[in-house]
Amino acid sequence: MKTRQFFGKFLSLYLWGNLLAMALVVVGLCFGVKYGLELYTHHGEGIKVPKLVNMTCDNARLLLAQNGLELVVTDSGYNKRLPADCILAQSPGEGMEVKAGHVIYVTVNSPSSPSFAIPDLIDNSSYREAEAKLRALGFKLLPPKRILGERDWVYGIISRGRHVSTGEHVSIGDPLTLLIGNGQYGDDEDIDYTEPDIVYPEEQLEGGFDDFEEMDESRPTGQPESGETVE
Repeated sequence: MKTRQFFGKFLSLYLWGNLLAMALVVVGLCFGVKYGLELYTHHGEGIKVPKLVNMTCDNARLLLAQNGLELVVTDSGYNKRLPADCILAQSPGEGMEVKAGHVIYVTVNSPSSPSFAIPDLIDNSSYREAEAKLRALGFKLLPPKRILGERDWVYGIISRGRHVSTGEHVSIGDPLTLLIGNGQYGDDEDIDYTEPDIVYPEEQLEGGFDDFEEMDESRPTGQPESGETVE
């Protein structure tokens, strides 16, 4: 094959037509994948999450369904100023854009306040330690009541006028009163039990103990000794 014929094949319309067709196919595939994925994922299309806080779950679920969204309850809390089954928090928050079918997670208000077990504080903790632990659990504390005992030592816990024990479940809506020592003790704890000093009569201290007569137990009482004259 001559050189002119060889290069002439590169200039043929058939070859360039095939190359152009292949290039168009590649470009078409690239654009097809790009825009196809955008259509499939609704790229650029977002639904703003409505405000659900303070709404009931039923109303919120209906509102989300109208916007193509779903509602799932994941947690509960307690706010006595709000009705039961009221939404306290939501995620994602209000105004955020999400895709259709996205799940909105909410926290709802419990119908009653939660209760927790009283930790081991009675006669085992200082006032400061007990106060920190109880407040961390969510309990509200009234001013402590002072009683006889070691200063600032916890001797008891009162809820609604009654003593509560360790491990007992108490609602966090019920305030607690701690019984703590005032640093004073009762009279029975101030008694000195040391042995008192024995004071002997003055004549015993100067001349010693008086002599005493040893009695003969074999001789009847009132019977004189031999040689003794009975008048």
